[in-house]
Amino acid sequence: MLDWWYILIDFILPFQWTEHLFMKNALLAVLLVTPLFGILGTMVVSNRMAFFSDSLGHGAFTGIALGAMVGGVKPVWAATLFSVVFAITITIIKNKSKTSTDTIIGVFSSTAVALGLVIMSYGGSFNKFSSYLIGDLLSITAAEIVLLFIVFIAIILLWILIFNKVLMVSINQSLAASKGINTLFSEALFTCAIAVVVTITIQWVGLLIINSLLVLPAAAARNITINVRQYHFAAVAISIVSGVTGLMLSYYLNTSSGATIVLVSAFFFFLTFALRRNFQG
Repeated sequence: MLDWWYILIDFILPFQWTEHLFMKNALLAVLLVTPLFGILGTMVVSNRMAFFSDSLGHGAFTGIALGAMVGGVKPVWAATLFSVVFAITITIIKNKSKTSTDTIIGVFSSTAVALGLVIMSYGGSFNKFSSYLIGDLLSITAAEIVLLFIVFIAIILLWILIFNKVLMVSINQSLAASKGINTLFSEALFTCAIAVVVTITIQWVGLLIINSLLVLPAAAARNITINVRQYHFAAVAISIVSGVTGLMLSYYLNTSSGATIVLVSAFFFFLTFALRRNFQG
């Protein structure tokens, strides 16, 4: 199924770390996932939604637990469904309630992670789910890469359709509503996109650090850009470079791939933070 990819990698990247099949699969996964984190992260950072995206990881954690408890359901599908419902529920309540957004998110997030821990630890079975906390990018299979490709295409198409509306809502919700934009629906679609990407990738990246992949590349890009087009391009570029570099370093250092990618992203953030005045005048 992916023979063409393996041949291409052998041709353009004749290095030791690409000789292994699992590294070729991991590299393709990185090239599919990091652009999504880059473009979605721009709106997460601009709208100060880092806490919200982190709570989606907790929702995915509970969804995995529920899928395992029900049995016969692959945890990732149950987690995706639960995360989407979780995201929509938070979005509706924070738009309808006068309670502060961070309070609402905190309530849902803490409840979700507590419920997930209770379900997973019931009967002493927590150990078999601990991999979801850390993730294992090198375990990804060819079939899972196909799933990632489908998600990649779907999110890109959705982003093309809703970006202008989501941007308008983020700038001025009242103005967006006056222009005939269904602000709640647009925001719900955006949060669902984040929920799907976070949930699908959590098994390879890990709950503990997945939010960092959304926030760090976009935050780094914001330090050195002056308009929306530059912001998106830089965020995607930093995310991809961080992903590939982190994957390569994790091979030679024998470290966790996800965590190493996050550290590279953090390096870019601090670097751009130090250089920001040179770019923004």
